[in-house]
Amino acid sequence: MDLVVGRVAKSHGIRGEVVVDVRTDVPEERFVVGSVVRGRPGRGGDEKNYTVTAARHAAGRLLLSLAEVSDRTAADALRGTLFLIDSADVDSGDDPDEFYDHELEGVEVTTVDGERVGVVGSVLHLPANDLLAVKTVDGREVLVPFVREIVPTVGLDGIVIDPPDGLLDVGES
Repeated sequence: MDLVVGRVAKSHGIRGEVVVDVRTDVPEERFVVGSVVRGRPGRGGDEKNYTVTAARHAAGRLLLSLAEVSDRTAADALRGTLFLIDSADVDSGDDPDEFYDHELEGVEVTTVDGERVGVVGSVLHLPANDLLAVKTVDGREVLVPFVREIVPTVGLDGIVIDPPDGLLDVGES
């Protein structure tokens, strides 16, 4: 499975730099000079590898120079390109409270009473807080606020939730 670590927002200047919206916690590792990043065009097309020749921050954004991009026209053509890595190349490490979204997908969800709820389909990141999109045993999707009060136990072997009254009943008739 591919994970997006950045997206080309626009070109910058006339020498082919691109502005990247960073979608990784470790941009200094993903976009280090000399690294090769895999890019998938936003408008469809074939993936291509790009070699980072320079990386710098300006006004809170990451600016990259790529060996394969030498002018503004080529940089403009990259707008919307997603920079990807393979999820098999990353794990959340030793911290028991840190997980990547892809690690939680498919994990069993139960209530504090031991009742099986379903499995995590995805993790949604919203401005107020994150949500677990849980595919229930009866085929519905329930959005569970991913906060400690409601999700007290998170692990790759299972997630335990303490839902407030009515949370799991949403959408039932």
